[in-house]
Amino acid sequence: MQQNNCYSYTKKKIDLLNKRLLVIKRDGRKVRFDAEKIYKAIEKAVLSVFGKNHSININNIVDNVIIEIANRFKENIKIYEIQNIVEHTLITLGETAIYEEYIGYRSARDIEREKSLDINVAIEKLVNRDESLVNENANKDSLVFNTHRDLTSGIVAKAIGLKMLPKHVANAHQKGDIHYHDLDYSPYQPLTNCCLIDFKEMLTKGFKIGNADVSSPKSIQTATAQMAQIIANVASSQYGGCSADRIDEVLAPFARLNYEKNLQMAREWIEGEEKQERFAKEKTKKDIYDAMQSLEYEINTLYSSQGQTPFTSLGFGLGEGYFEREIQKAILKVRIEGLGKEKRTAIFPKLIFVIKDGLNLKPEDPNYDVKQLALECSTQRMYPDVLMYDTLVKITGSCKTPMGCRSFLPAWKDENGELVESGRMNLGVVTLNLPRVALESRGNKEEFWHIFKERLGICKDALDYRAKRCGEAKPQNAPILYMHGAFGKRLKPEDKVKQLFDKQRATLSLGYIGLYEVASVFYGGNWEKNPEAKEFTLDIMKYMKECVEKWTSDGDYWYSIYSTPSESLTDRFCRMDTEKFGLVENVTDKEYYTNSYHYDVRKNPTPFEKLDFEKDYPYYASGGFIHYCEYPVLKQNPKALEAVWDFAYDKVGYLGTNTPIDHCYKCDYEGEFEPTKKGFKCPECGNNDPKSCDVVKRTCGYLGNPQARPMIKGRHKEIVARVKHLK
Repeated sequence: MQQNNCYSYTKKKIDLLNKRLLVIKRDGRKVRFDAEKIYKAIEKAVLSVFGKNHSININNIVDNVIIEIANRFKENIKIYEIQNIVEHTLITLGETAIYEEYIGYRSARDIEREKSLDINVAIEKLVNRDESLVNENANKDSLVFNTHRDLTSGIVAKAIGLKMLPKHVANAHQKGDIHYHDLDYSPYQPLTNCCLIDFKEMLTKGFKIGNADVSSPKSIQTATAQMAQIIANVASSQYGGCSADRIDEVLAPFARLNYEKNLQMAREWIEGEEKQERFAKEKTKKDIYDAMQSLEYEINTLYSSQGQTPFTSLGFGLGEGYFEREIQKAILKVRIEGLGKEKRTAIFPKLIFVIKDGLNLKPEDPNYDVKQLALECSTQRMYPDVLMYDTLVKITGSCKTPMGCRSFLPAWKDENGELVESGRMNLGVVTLNLPRVALESRGNKEEFWHIFKERLGICKDALDYRAKRCGEAKPQNAPILYMHGAFGKRLKPEDKVKQLFDKQRATLSLGYIGLYEVASVFYGGNWEKNPEAKEFTLDIMKYMKECVEKWTSDGDYWYSIYSTPSESLTDRFCRMDTEKFGLVENVTDKEYYTNSYHYDVRKNPTPFEKLDFEKDYPYYASGGFIHYCEYPVLKQNPKALEAVWDFAYDKVGYLGTNTPIDHCYKCDYEGEFEPTKKGFKCPECGNNDPKSCDVVKRTCGYLGNPQARPMIKGRHKEIVARVKHLK
């Protein structure tokens, strides 16, 4: 601990006290005594009463408190005993005003903690449309009845969930040390998070939804219709994103059935084998396009029981056959075409295209033409994001679509030695507030590592509780997942669902946020080109990786590092830390924290600089990651985007595109809308009416429409910074 002349009691005695004395927290945890926290608490009360120009001798007050503690306690001290000594000292020294402020702050904090458990308080916030509630998810329309009902039930579930959690986990979440994701669903219900749906299993063997037994489809149109129903039901049975891996290869057999029917029809009506085959292929291409268009429309018009469009991702690009190629091209052409008469950009499903050397990377590769179509689509619609096959295999052990937006499964083989990807799942995320650890350490690396290790222990306990709750589910709680094939194996009602999670088949995710802010505390805000600073951030990643590998080897689940997308967390953590530490340059003063390991957006790095800087981190965060690059309008210059994709191929595993694609239907402007306090407006005519413009931004791992859905403050600030530098 740094002394910083906070108090005059001898540094040697304080250091001894810090090392030998343990503080017993309200939740029963034991943490190392830290005299600096006493100084900060008293200083806060003094500043509140007398302002910055006070003449109060804070050192003298703290000296008296420390001496009292040192004389009375040798090994353990309870937190309320420290507080009682502080209060008694203030009264003894005649500092009545400071005493009243100190106990007032303590009481206010206790009341606030209780309010978070009070359902009535939370319901009142919802009725009054508190922004932290109604805008928490940029793809949820809180004005819609079923969404409002979901938010209401979520409030109840969150209050109950906090009471269910281990006390120290709930306390850490409420204080902002960690974030226990999706408290409005879990642990109140033993729900899983995101997954790779086993569409191949379900479409080939059939499945059941409600009272309907659904047999294997006989055409690609029926197959995609069934997919939409599966997605809706899976999304209603979990709380995270759901993905389809290698969808072109999964659907190809059903497209072949169309071709065989079309060829048979041609033989009945058309003479000549060549003409018959040409007709069958053209008709099948149309069938494929119609099927993929229907799937896109159905997904965007679906509502899960949570009152939102299912967060869906489609992975494709590795298929080499005729039908696989046609499906790939149809997916891209449908997205380029747009939705409705105004040709709006579809928000879902997220498209993820795989690039592989020898298949589609280079002009001489057989599927290079599909890559060109993917480039055209990405310049106009931002999707597809791209997976770089060879690099992704190095990072995760195999190439598969992420679950949801960015959560990757590790390579895993079953008891028969077969590689299994689809049908696996994630059990939930707990994110560590790294900038707070740095701020609490006050620039002392020894203290940073001490706090960091303590917080990781809390995260481990939180993740273990997630797994415990998921294992308490019954197959009948979510038949589509456990009994009808979405999770691969089909269980019986009496089976234990835990068998689908054991032996590292399922993942648990340790999230993190704000590596940029952490390094800024120790090295200043322009540290990216400082090798020592970057190595420090990598050391943080390495230590987390070592921890999760040990947790995995000691347990039943695969613990992984997850580069948290932080849609609302980028605001929540920063807001709470601003309240605690004030405005800290390059940390809290931006009003948002930087996602995971990303390069500071305000510096406007080139795509090549950004990728070269970020490429080292995902090897430690193999459980979830993505890179984004910022571009000006690319619609007329797909070759520029291709240059970045090709540069990235052997450097990063997963890459997304951020390019202006906003469209004004009043003046026909296309490009970047201007951010305002109320949203976004057309720079040409000033139009900000959601009905007559299409504004699309990355609000998380997915795209979102911030013009139609209000955005949380931190995310809006980050986008404003991004737009400013793009211009």
